[in-house]
Amino acid sequence: MDQAQLTITILSCLFFMALVAAISWWKTRGTVDSREGYFLAGRGLGATFIAGSLLLTNLSAEQLIGLNGSAYGFNLSSMAWEVTAAVATIAMAFIFLPRYLAGAFTTLPEFLNDRFDPTVRRMSVVLFMLGYGLVTIPSVLYSGSVAVLQLFDVPQLTGLAYFPALVMTVITIGVVGSIYAVFGGLKAVAVSDTINGIGLLIIGILVPVLGIIALGQGEFGSGMERLVSDHPEKLNAIGGADDPTPFGTIFTGMIFANLFYWCTNQYVIQRTLGAASLAEGQKGVLFSGFFKVLVPFLMMIPGVIAFHLYGPGLDTIDQAYPRLIKDVLPIYLSGFFLAVLLGAVFSSFNSLLNSAATLFSLDVYAPARKGKASDAELVRVAKIASIIIALFSFVVAPLLYFAEAGLWQVIRIFTGFYNIPTVVIVIVGLFTTRVPALGAKLVIVFHAIAYGLLRFVFDEAVTLHFLHQYAILFVIEVGIMLATGWLRPRDTAWRFTPNEQVDMTPWRYARPLAITLFSCVVGLYLLFSPIGLAGTMGSLFYALIGLLLLANVGIWWRARVTG
Repeated sequence: MDQAQLTITILSCLFFMALVAAISWWKTRGTVDSREGYFLAGRGLGATFIAGSLLLTNLSAEQLIGLNGSAYGFNLSSMAWEVTAAVATIAMAFIFLPRYLAGAFTTLPEFLNDRFDPTVRRMSVVLFMLGYGLVTIPSVLYSGSVAVLQLFDVPQLTGLAYFPALVMTVITIGVVGSIYAVFGGLKAVAVSDTINGIGLLIIGILVPVLGIIALGQGEFGSGMERLVSDHPEKLNAIGGADDPTPFGTIFTGMIFANLFYWCTNQYVIQRTLGAASLAEGQKGVLFSGFFKVLVPFLMMIPGVIAFHLYGPGLDTIDQAYPRLIKDVLPIYLSGFFLAVLLGAVFSSFNSLLNSAATLFSLDVYAPARKGKASDAELVRVAKIASIIIALFSFVVAPLLYFAEAGLWQVIRIFTGFYNIPTVVIVIVGLFTTRVPALGAKLVIVFHAIAYGLLRFVFDEAVTLHFLHQYAILFVIEVGIMLATGWLRPRDTAWRFTPNEQVDMTPWRYARPLAITLFSCVVGLYLLFSPIGLAGTMGSLFYALIGLLLLANVGIWWRARVTG
């Protein structure tokens, strides 16, 4: 990239970023002074902003590079992490969201306080804050910065050595992302996420299309034929024991990992808690599920294309997507792509920052003030907390460079310390009335000890996949809570206290759309399997797809008739 191309890239990137900032400011002006305005966007988020923010919060630079790298080096088995998340969005829409909105909860620990007691609330806050502050936020900054460095060769462009370039990128991304979270609150985060999400979809469609054209030496049809006929095993999503994501894990621990992420993880569910109504929340959550089933096409097929174009000769699998971008994306789109990439990183970072500040302000500071803190005081404390957490992450994130392999392992492992107990406590709390707070406390302590032993003491002896370990721990911990409820039940049964502040009428098309979404998940696994593109693609495939289509036609016809 010469000087003129670099100038065009930077100027066009700044233009798109300024456009996003201007629209976000215009949409949020005068709405972030109150508690609900700052933390929940005034409980006025529509389906579009909810879906767009969920999409960008979940997808970031590491997915762009990591998923495509997995497809390049192995097959499509890792699509399970994205595609099966659609099932969790269905659970959120029908099971969790109605309860959250009916109780007008701002945070998940607030619900746990209502269901159990303040100690359980504090324990959950500690788990979330440690996870966000020490691991998740710095790792998002680091991985996003590494992606920008890889895709645009920042050290060469700036003349800096790698580490100073990394520090500069971390601070730049962190400062811009912090501005949205600190000054705009949740609504600014949601609006900017949605606009950047549109850009991500444009790039997500454009890259595989241009890649297929390059594969066909200028002809899209020839490229498609080569993609599906050469090395069909690359299009197999039914992972074996040696693949990154064995197929069996979909039915065990991955269920609970996705339930945690999409139904109980504060930084993901916060935008759904700000829904203008239950119907808008259900629409937004289900629409985000449809975006998840697009991920294999947008973020994994390019990796397969890279394998066809370059063979297995790249130094690392993570070079697949950067190399493809460099070769197929026109220079006049490089600034737009950089803006979209940065937007994806901003989204994950500012969502985490906003949620961490929300947890501190509402679940630590407000209880300590015993309800005496005004809205203005809570907003001010959240802004100060955001700044402190952001500055802390600026220091921690670059340090990942010096021990990358070890710390990346810790990052992957650490989520396991709080995802399964959180899901267990919330599910048992929702579906039982006599299980006491003691059960939740025992589960948190038991999980921390048991999971720590499995991962750090008996990790060589216990070779069972970590997702299967999740499932086993889930069953044991549900048993602990139910046993506690049987042996030492609450004196009085817990009763949910409605505090509805938005319209709780369900969306009339939620159920048929959820069935269609689940059908898309099944259809994708049929398509990317040995009976589909990865094999014969014969009569069995077409018969099963036909049955899915007929079932959906019948369901939608019935929904329209019954109204």
